[in-house]
Amino acid sequence: MPGKLYIVSAPSGAGKTSLLSRLVPEDDSLSLSVSHTTRASREGETDGVHYHFVSLETFEAELEKGTFLESAKVFDNYYGTSEAGINAQLEQGQDVILEIDWQGAQQIRKRLPGTVSIFILPPSVEALRERLGNRGQDAEAVIIKRMQQARSELSHYPEYDYLVFNDDFEIALRDLKSIFTANRLQIDRVSIVEEEKLHGLLA
Repeated sequence: MPGKLYIVSAPSGAGKTSLLSRLVPEDDSLSLSVSHTTRASREGETDGVHYHFVSLETFEAELEKGTFLESAKVFDNYYGTSEAGINAQLEQGQDVILEIDWQGAQQIRKRLPGTVSIFILPPSVEALRERLGNRGQDAEAVIIKRMQQARSELSHYPEYDYLVFNDDFEIALRDLKSIFTANRLQIDRVSIVEEEKLHGLLA
């Protein structure tokens, strides 16, 4: 049967990317969507693996063609999710995670109401500030801007189906896994996947 679509959002520094980098390789039925972006690649990032890195002109052309299921501007850069790419993964039976912000999440919910959404939170504002500083990727002015943005992003947590606090990494990972397990055990999915077993029990 087709896979299920999930949204995972978090303010920068909450640990979303680290959690997903552990979660996805451990689950053969789970895939990450690869978004298009106009931002420059960072050290260690590979085009087509972490993002599809494109020019502003290319992004705007794809936007005009209706390529994206959702798109948003974050920190002066544009991000978008290819609808064709998502559909191809879902049709292969993969559960797909969209690693997007609250703006993109709102667009997805309007177009695909059955999408499951998860918001990852830091244990405190102080912890978030410390994590952003420890990454060593950004200048102080950028960190201040990210903290301001984080407060705005955090205000959107009530829009999500599940909340995961990333205080202890292993506990947060366990909680995240449990969400996917619970959704795969819903009767509408199990009754299709295990149809033969269910018929056998009632024969």
